[in-house]
Amino acid sequence: MYTLNCKGQPIDLTIPKIMGIINVTPDSFYDGGRTTVLRDCIAQAEKMVRHGATFLDIGGYSSRPGAKEVSETEEQARVIPVLEALEREFPTTFLSIDTFRSTTAKHAVDAGASLVNDISGGMLDAEMLTTVAKLKVPYILMHMKGTPETMGSLAEYKNITKEVLYYFSERIALARKAGINDIIADPGFGFAKTRKHNFEVLKHLELFKALDVPLLIGISRKSLIYKTLDTTPNEALNGTTVLNSIALQKGASILRVHDVKEAKECVTLLQSVYNTD
Repeated sequence: MYTLNCKGQPIDLTIPKIMGIINVTPDSFYDGGRTTVLRDCIAQAEKMVRHGATFLDIGGYSSRPGAKEVSETEEQARVIPVLEALEREFPTTFLSIDTFRSTTAKHAVDAGASLVNDISGGMLDAEMLTTVAKLKVPYILMHMKGTPETMGSLAEYKNITKEVLYYFSERIALARKAGINDIIADPGFGFAKTRKHNFEVLKHLELFKALDVPLLIGISRKSLIYKTLDTTPNEALNGTTVLNSIALQKGASILRVHDVKEAKECVTLLQSVYNTD
């Protein structure tokens, strides 16, 4: 199985791990505005750590479809104080910075981040791969087309699974060439993909094992769930749990979620099923 080196500490992914989402934004699709105050971020982080999160992913730029541009200055003003506070409060929890900007990534790692989570896979900042290599932290490389503002119009594929796999084979090779040792692949559910595309990728997720890197799955409360069930993000926890369970069975190593307790229970129960011998 896979091991990540986070600031000199090995993280064994033999048993899948949970990454809790903390969006320091006013406009994220589900939790926008809930954790824009520092004390709320700390309270949310405490709950996630108590429920079993190994990682906390901090983002200051909403990546929901149609999200507007946020300046680097504003992005960093949102996330750096949160990272510094969480590093003080939860020194044994690994912090991830959700950004596609190399400058923000560098400042975030200086502030305590142990991983970089890039929705663009280095496509939106030519300096990202070399920056992450110098920082010597694991890199989450996601599939997306365009930007959050434009991706909705770019969801066209002849064969979604093959095209995403080809994208990863190319981007992972470039990341390795740049000197990044620990790479995690995120198929990018909801990013430049229709509902049908999302389900197609999930259906064939086991094929992504051929990439020989850990898989991170981020489907928590997304539109492929609540639109299919004709409900809302607030009512999409049960659907999230179902799809997270499928993702785990197909090889996911990390679940990125809003609801840590329920995701951790998925891991525990599936481990109990498969470890009965």
